[in-house]
Amino acid sequence: MPEVLLLIPLAYLLGTFPSARIVARRHGIDVHNEGSGNPGASNIYRLMGWKWGVFVLVLDIGKGALAAGIGALVDTAFDGHRGAYVLGLAAVLGHVFPVTRHFKGGRGVATAAGVLAVPFPLVMAITGAVWVVIARGLHKASVASVACAVLFTVIVVARGASWLDMSVVSVIAGIIIVRHLKSLLRVIRGQELGLSSTTGDDAPPDPVEGDR
Repeated sequence: MPEVLLLIPLAYLLGTFPSARIVARRHGIDVHNEGSGNPGASNIYRLMGWKWGVFVLVLDIGKGALAAGIGALVDTAFDGHRGAYVLGLAAVLGHVFPVTRHFKGGRGVATAAGVLAVPFPLVMAITGAVWVVIARGLHKASVASVACAVLFTVIVVARGASWLDMSVVSVIAGIIIVRHLKSLLRVIRGQELGLSSTTGDDAPPDPVEGDR
């Protein structure tokens, strides 16, 4: 465990890696001031098309999975879950509250998905498929993200997970829900942007993940 604690700052910094911002900037776009203003894959999808959206999605999922994977390898207690959660949560917090951008980051969905895919790959695959169905049906990434955060938690609890698993999964789901409250209010008011590309490149094999 001491080794994992020493790696927390590095996991946090990994989470701050600004995937969407870098990709958008290389194309002359300020992701913070265009589209939804959120530095995540869905906004890149809106502004630049599905291929770049998926690229950012993979990067954001990857940094969460990398942090959690390292934690699981370094700390094998509780089947490696404890270490995965410690460094994974640090990466999620780095994405959501990056010190490099005045603590104004994304909504954490993709990075959290990468973290939780390490201890629960099958559950993540199921909720990922549900996300696609909801997002395609409603064209609202925020609704799909919140629904899947709740669904993931319910499945983990129903499977008889440990107190550690239930606690951490609940915390991550809570972060995602809180980060989407404003979006949900806009959905209710009919003001939320739909999940569609403005580039004409609007027919991906599957839509990319919700506002992160």
